[in-house]
Amino acid sequence: MSEPSHAIRLFGTEEAVEPPRVLRAGKLSAELVAGNLRYIRWDGAEVLRAVSFIVRDKDWGTYNPKISDLEVEESDDRFTVTFSAIAADDEQSFAYDARIEGRADGTLTFHGTGHSDGGFLTNRTGFVILHPIDGIAGEPVEITRTDGTVEPGTFPAEIDPLQPMMDLRALSHTAPSGLRVTCLMEGDTYEMEDQRNWSDASYKTYVRPLALPWPYRIEPGEQIDQTITVTVSGDTTGGTATDSAKIAPGAKHGVVPPLGMGLRPEDVAGTQGGIDRLKDLAPAYLILHHDPRAGHGKAELAAQLDIVRALGCNAWLEAVIVATDDAGATAEVAHLGALAADLGDPFETVLVSPAPDMKCTLPGSEWPETPDAATLYDATRAAFPEARIGGGMFSYFTELNRKRPPVSHLDLVSFTTSPMVHAGDDRSVMETHEAHPAIALTAKVIAANTPWAVGPSAIGVRDNPYGEAAKDNPDNIRQAMNINDPRQRGLFGAVWNLGYFADFAAGGAAAIALGAPTGAFGAIAAPADFPQPGFDDGDLFPVFHVLRGLRRLAGQEMRALDLPAAGPLTGLAADTGEGIEIWVANKTADPVDVSIAAGAGIAVLDADSFTAAATDPAFMDRMSDHETDDETGTLTLSAHATARILLRHPT
Repeated sequence: MSEPSHAIRLFGTEEAVEPPRVLRAGKLSAELVAGNLRYIRWDGAEVLRAVSFIVRDKDWGTYNPKISDLEVEESDDRFTVTFSAIAADDEQSFAYDARIEGRADGTLTFHGTGHSDGGFLTNRTGFVILHPIDGIAGEPVEITRTDGTVEPGTFPAEIDPLQPMMDLRALSHTAPSGLRVTCLMEGDTYEMEDQRNWSDASYKTYVRPLALPWPYRIEPGEQIDQTITVTVSGDTTGGTATDSAKIAPGAKHGVVPPLGMGLRPEDVAGTQGGIDRLKDLAPAYLILHHDPRAGHGKAELAAQLDIVRALGCNAWLEAVIVATDDAGATAEVAHLGALAADLGDPFETVLVSPAPDMKCTLPGSEWPETPDAATLYDATRAAFPEARIGGGMFSYFTELNRKRPPVSHLDLVSFTTSPMVHAGDDRSVMETHEAHPAIALTAKVIAANTPWAVGPSAIGVRDNPYGEAAKDNPDNIRQAMNINDPRQRGLFGAVWNLGYFADFAAGGAAAIALGAPTGAFGAIAAPADFPQPGFDDGDLFPVFHVLRGLRRLAGQEMRALDLPAAGPLTGLAADTGEGIEIWVANKTADPVDVSIAAGAGIAVLDADSFTAAATDPAFMDRMSDHETDDETGTLTLSAHATARILLRHPT
């Protein structure tokens, strides 16, 4: 392969990311990013995750505004920011002006006014406020309604499928640091949704109520005028962070679940060319996507099954059911069962979902006509009597949470997630690990005593339940709702996938499917109609090594690592015949020191070893070069590096 740049190694793209500008006024600080505020802190303690003025299109896509006339003034006790911006595409535009002011007394205001000369069709235009979840989930909040009424409330612990708070003018809560934080929202009626539904690490308060029609049109001459005022009071009571993290496996808790991958007909040709590499990865199962609306039939299934046989893995069927009435759906499933019988009844697990459920139904909206779920599942069991029958949602956890299946008719409940529904920047994507424990907890509640599985999931979005389609991303950039996310091919992608598997394995998933053999969610490079800079056909993406390692741990007893969800590290530990095997990774772009026991065997996948790993499937098996024999060992993990550590049994 060609020698890729540092940016390609880490992120799979040369796209430059401008570092945030930190604004300060006394103990108050905030990061200015693309005209919005993130990580609002007081004396270093986070009080809000973000305050943003956003503009979205009719498909819930968020515009990247073009900012002009940016002016920033700072003094010891005050900062002010002013700018103008335009959010536009080939058909419409919306212009707005913003003023931000922060003061040392703990007051922060963000004022936005805007208009469209030609009219603007949007699903949301205005302020969005993000409250972090760490230390806040399940805690009390004081709610002020639009009529001035004040009521007690609670940030939900289990993920709320709808809107936990509505008709909002202000929210006031005590942060984990002990600070009192109040957010006043003026210029419209606000409501909150639990963004953990989409794996975001936040509660989101936004305009305008979803009960109102959408998309809606901002008419020419109509003025949008909104203000957010944040006030912070009190003193911080939190502790200080340590300089290094100690990796010490703890109590046993469950076993490592099997790792699978997804496969779609359009990726069959590329996957056939990488069979030898993929045999070494050896996924436990492939989920074969089948959608008659896309012209999928017997030939497409047969081609996918050829891949399954070549890899020697199990076949799962993920079948979209087009008919919307009970009789039609029953006949369609019976036909699919007969087709499978002609192919030799190859499916260990059969997942079904009505086509209308592939799209989102927002709270307050009327559900589209679909077959009765219990009738559909029973018909599937009759058509596939030897298979495990699964259902839930082929779209995201959000839709599963809002439309919970009759689990007594199922052997398995399933769903997927993507970290890029709302934001595409590096930190937002990696922060989704903070939401995974809550998703796992709520999935257990939904499934009751029925096993549940997650995936195939990836950084990029498989489908867009909220609009016409996912974004193709020909420019190879970081962007919400991309089907092809460049970080899948970088060290960042390996870390995110490791953390995803570790989070849901710890949460009790019966099986976890990640990405695909090739294509936009692939583990190896294959000819494609999207950019793959730095890679040649057959090269291994860093995620290949993580998936290979996790797959080989299937069935082994897991050991707790007790890594904080909001901390810099993620990982998984399991007992093996040789000792305790640990996979640990740095979620951040800054080096992290990791303390480990003496004498451990270590293999590291980082920017320095990236090129060697791209052509060597067994790269992470080679641990001798990194063994430690000191009384204690400290390993420095560079930006988005992954380590395999073996704590050998005493001889």
